Amino acid sequence: MFDNLSDRLDKAFKLLKGQGHITEINVAETLKDVRKALLDADVSFKIAKNFTETVKEKALGQNVLTAVSPGQLMVKIVHEELTELMGNTNVEINLKGSPAIILIAGLQGSGKTTFSAKLANYLKNKKSKKVLLVAGDVYRPAAIDQLKVLGEQINVEVFTEDGSKDPVSIARKAVNHAKTMGHSVVVVDTAGRLAIDQQMMDEIASLKKNLNPQETLFVVDAMTGQDAVNTAKAFNDRLDFDGVVLTKLDGDTRGGAALTVRSVVEKPIKFVGIGEKIDALDVFYPKRMADRILGMGDIVSLVEKAQEQFDQEEARQLQKKIAKNQFNFDDFLKQLQQIKKMGNVKDLMGMIPGMGKAMKDVDLEDDAFAGIEAIIYSMTPEERANPVILNGSRRKRIAEGSGTNIQEVNRLIKQFGDTRKMMKMMSGGGGKLMNMMKGVPGMRK
Repeated sequence: MFDNLSDRLDKAFKLLKGQGHITEINVAETLKDVRKALLDADVSFKIAKNFTETVKEKALGQNVLTAVSPGQLMVKIVHEELTELMGNTNVEINLKGSPAIILIAGLQGSGKTTFSAKLANYLKNKKSKKVLLVAGDVYRPAAIDQLKVLGEQINVEVFTEDGSKDPVSIARKAVNHAKTMGHSVVVVDTAGRLAIDQQMMDEIASLKKNLNPQETLFVVDAMTGQDAVNTAKAFNDRLDFDGVVLTKLDGDTRGGAALTVRSVVEKPIKFVGIGEKIDALDVFYPKRMADRILGMGDIVSLVEKAQEQFDQEEARQLQKKIAKNQFNFDDFLKQLQQIKKMGNVKDLMGMIPGMGKAMKDVDLEDDAFAGIEAIIYSMTPEERANPVILNGSRRKRIAEGSGTNIQEVNRLIKQFGDTRKMMKMMSGGGGKLMNMMKGVPGMRK
C-alpha cells in the first residue's frame, strides 16, 4: 500500500539532501513535489494545498540541529502533519453496552459483509467477546448465505429470519436473542445503499434510531480514492456515524482515501482491511501509517503480530534449546509456520525500517517458504532432530524427495547452521553480543 506516494515523497526529500540550511527557495521546490505527490495519491487539491502550506510555515526559519539535516527535518515535519491529517491518535471501538450494538453501513460492494465477519473474529479473539452476527441484508440472499459461511468459519453464531423483509424487525429480534443467550456484542450487517437512494437511506437511518447502537461504522472501499471520501461525507451528513472502515487498503497504492477521509468527515478511521483472509483486519493507527508512508517501517505492529503467534512457554523452552545448541529443523519448521500465521511475508518485511524500499520490486508470494518446508519434510525425524548427520547421500535423497536440487538443500543447511551459531552467540548473555557490536561502526557500549 502507498507505494506510489512513498516513492514520490522520497524523491521530493532528496532535493534537500546535502543542503546546509532550509530556505524559502529549497522548501518551495520540495513542497511543490510533495503537493504533486499528494495530488497523484488522489488527495483533493484543497487538502494538499493546506497540508503543504502548514508544512512550509513550520519548516521556514527553523534552525537545523547539528545532527539533523534539512532533509531529515522536513521528513519529521511531514510525518507529524501526515499523522495529524489522519487523526493523530487511534480511537478504540466502543463496546460499552449489554450487549454492545455495532451497525455496519456502506455502499454495495464495499466489503461490509466480509468486514462484519472480520470484526466478529477480531472481537472474539482479541477482545474475548461473545459475538452475534446479524444478517440484515434482506435484498441480497447471497449476503445472508455469505455471512452464514463466514460465521461457521470463525465459529460465531449468525442470526437470520427467513422470509422477513424488515431489517429493523430482524435487528430488534437479534438483540433480544443476544440478551437471552448472553452475547456481549451484536454486529448488524446491512444492505448496500447509495446516498442518492432516499428510501434506502431512510431505512439505515431508521435502523440507527431504533437500535441506538454504540457504534455505527461506515465501510468504504479505499481503492475508490476521492470518491470514497465524497461518499463518506454524504453518508455522514445523514447518519452521523462514529467511525470509518477502509477495506482493500492493501490494493491501494495511492492512499488518498486513508489520508483525507478523517479531515473531511471529522470522524476517525477505526479499522483497515489489508487482505482477503478472515484475520486480515488491523486497528488503524495514524502514526504507524505515517511511518509506513515515509518508509520508516512499522516495528510496533510487527512485534504485536509476533506476540499474538508466539507462546511464552514455547519461547522459554526454545531459549533453553538454543543455549544448549539443540535448536533443530523441527524447531526451525515450527518458527516458519508461526511467521506464516502473522500474514503476508512481503508486508511483514515492509514493517521493518528501511526494508520497504528494498522489498518493493521483490516478488514474494504467500508460499515463499514452500521450498524450504518441502526440504525439511523430506528429512527423516532423525535428520531433523540431528542435522549433523546430513551427509552427501542423505542430502541427495532429500533433494529428490522435495523436488529441489542439491544446491538448494546445501544452501538451506548452511543457512540453518549459520542461524544456529548466531542464536547460540546471542543467547550466551550480553557479553558476546556486545563484543560483536563493538566492531560495528557507530556502536558504543
